[in-house]
Amino acid sequence: MMKRTTGKALFRSPWLEVIVMCAVVLLSFCALMLITKGAEAPPGGLSLNSISLLVFGFFLLSFAIAVIAVMAGIGGGVLFTPIMLAFTPVNSLIVRGTGLIVAMFSGLISSGPLARKGLGNLKLAMVCCLGYGSGSFIGARLAIMASRYLGEVGEGFVRISLGLIVLILAVYFLRGGIKVEWPRVEHEDHFSRWLGLSQPYYEESMEKIVEYRITHAAWGILAMIGVGLISGFFGLGAGWAIVPVMNLIMAVPLKVAAACSGILIGMGDCISVWPYIFAGAVIPLFAALWLVGQVVGGIVGAQVLIHIKSGSIRLILIGIMLYSSFGLVTKGLITLKVIAAIPGWLQIAVLVVIFGGVVAALFDKFPIHGRSNQSRGGGS
Repeated sequence: MMKRTTGKALFRSPWLEVIVMCAVVLLSFCALMLITKGAEAPPGGLSLNSISLLVFGFFLLSFAIAVIAVMAGIGGGVLFTPIMLAFTPVNSLIVRGTGLIVAMFSGLISSGPLARKGLGNLKLAMVCCLGYGSGSFIGARLAIMASRYLGEVGEGFVRISLGLIVLILAVYFLRGGIKVEWPRVEHEDHFSRWLGLSQPYYEESMEKIVEYRITHAAWGILAMIGVGLISGFFGLGAGWAIVPVMNLIMAVPLKVAAACSGILIGMGDCISVWPYIFAGAVIPLFAALWLVGQVVGGIVGAQVLIHIKSGSIRLILIGIMLYSSFGLVTKGLITLKVIAAIPGWLQIAVLVVIFGGVVAALFDKFPIHGRSNQSRGGGS
């Protein structure tokens, strides 16, 4: 009887989160080892064995990223681009172009069901796409120019800048982010009223039709331009920024903002990916591996999400982003020849410290903002 209880305990929080995290870390490192092995170019080009290792390694890494991304409720591009730039020798322009395709693919898959249910406001997404699409296209063009004219210096600064952005995002997720589930609109401005962006939808959790008003549409479009610039330049996807902009500036209900985010990314990244395609930075065989891994990993992640607390996934995501930020900044400094190569023992030590902090937080060994409510069953 005791053995059965112990076995069942392994499939409960927080042991389930620890097991999944260990499995994902192991899978990711196996993938990175395969990629590094396959990236060693023999005289005269890559051998069939090297190509096979690359294909299998990229698929495994894509699968691992998709599992975590789906469980954390973010786009795969937020993890794909930092990890690839920090720990693989692939050209940054190729990584960023593929990152946009990964984010775009995730958004396009979710657009149909969300729009059919009315939760995804297609008109709102199209208006916001005016800002996001133009900003992301300009950002992509700037990325091509930086790669063409700045060379190794540009590569180094891109990695350092992205590392700092990922660090800021990790802190943002650590603090829980500022979100309002049902924003109150005291005054609807004339421009927003003229656009007529509000769209009633049936809220299943309350079993009633919900109507909402949208305000400050002009400011929201301007903010989307800045979000698009970052997304197009770094190839991140932008769900982490689109939702707060819609929710806090335009007073869009949180659930609607999250649904519109996927639709907007699917439309906007279709625009920003073209400069990368014309520059030859999108390789079909390379991109296809990631799309397949995203689909398979997304299915597995959705099944695991049923049994895992979202607050615990947030902690795992923070740990991954902190370690990716460390890898990005150090690799950028090495590229700029500011520091020497980081020894392997130091990288392992940093990983152990971050990994240990995440495990301690899972067991409530030190307080994390928003963690206590989640431990008692509250939302994240």
